[in-house]
Amino acid sequence: MTYALVRRTAVDAAMDLDSFVRATGLHPDLARRLVALGLLEARLDAAGRLWFPLSQVAAAGRIQRLRAGFSLNYAALGLVIELLDHIAELETALRNQRTGG
Repeated sequence: MTYALVRRTAVDAAMDLDSFVRATGLHPDLARRLVALGLLEARLDAAGRLWFPLSQVAAAGRIQRLRAGFSLNYAALGLVIELLDHIAELETALRNQRTGG
């Protein structure tokens, strides 16, 4: 299995759509839909091709687990993900406050 990987820096490494769907098991149309809904991040290059940051492989897995585990629609997925991220931020802030960090 080969992946088209573009590396400029470790921060902005990205995968093209074909590599992303192979890595995640998503159908290309679903990946495009999740981008359109704001559930996945991707950028368009000058030729109109989607490029996904490597972090979006984990994000796609999270979406798949939530959708399978709770039978959530895409609108609900966005809300649940936002709430889970906010909870994680609050827990981190509380942990830092307790340790003085």
